[in-house]
Amino acid sequence: MSRKALIALPVFNEERHVVDVLTEVRKYAEEILVIDDGSSDRTPELLEALSGIIVITHPENRGYGAALKSAFDFAVAHQDEYDLLITIDCDGQHEPALLPELVQQMREDAKVDILSGSRYLKSYDGASIPPEDRRQINVAVTRRINEQLGFQITDAFCGLKAYRTECLSKFNVTDLGYAMPLQLWVQAAAHEMKIVEFPVPLVYLEEERSFGGSLDDAIKRKAYYDEVLDREMQAAGLACCATECCDDRTDSFCE
Repeated sequence: MSRKALIALPVFNEERHVVDVLTEVRKYAEEILVIDDGSSDRTPELLEALSGIIVITHPENRGYGAALKSAFDFAVAHQDEYDLLITIDCDGQHEPALLPELVQQMREDAKVDILSGSRYLKSYDGASIPPEDRRQINVAVTRRINEQLGFQITDAFCGLKAYRTECLSKFNVTDLGYAMPLQLWVQAAAHEMKIVEFPVPLVYLEEERSFGGSLDDAIKRKAYYDEVLDREMQAAGLACCATECCDDRTDSFCE
């Protein structure tokens, strides 16, 4: 029996989007996993009313990275059933219609370990304009990752990704927040994984969304990301301070 692609959606207080997004995802998904990361709104009730999906519930909110880690763990535990794990956010900013293309590309090129969505690889008509602080941080962090890890990516933070299931057990996820994807870049480099980007439209529906706590401050958020990268690179024997790898001294986040 051939294995399936598992589509995983991390969810936290998404009562405004979850039904519409899952309705669209159903049209293209072979199997759906939702990780409800301790939602306190009507999200659990709405999920309970939906059939044909697998739901993992965190009793309390643990973080974006924690939700993705649960998806990784589930896919690894059932890798005899799933050859691919596709992650897609549930805030309406990713297009479920792209899912079949992601799956097809991964199955056609067995050498690709991670197919990572990029909102900056291609220009689309009607694309959103990202909040300036998010754009600057993404540019700075993406540049650092490329310089230190030898990648040629254009978007360090896109949540739409396809992973080969066999690769997931190689990741050691310890950051349970928004910097978790940065851990993955470093660990992917350490394991010499092949990364390819996939163009996706740039969509921001709710620019006022909060990261939570001190991370709503852009300077503190960038410092947090650099701290995670420093720690991961040191653990992988790739130690390099963020300021040592910043050539553009005009970048406000590299002062």
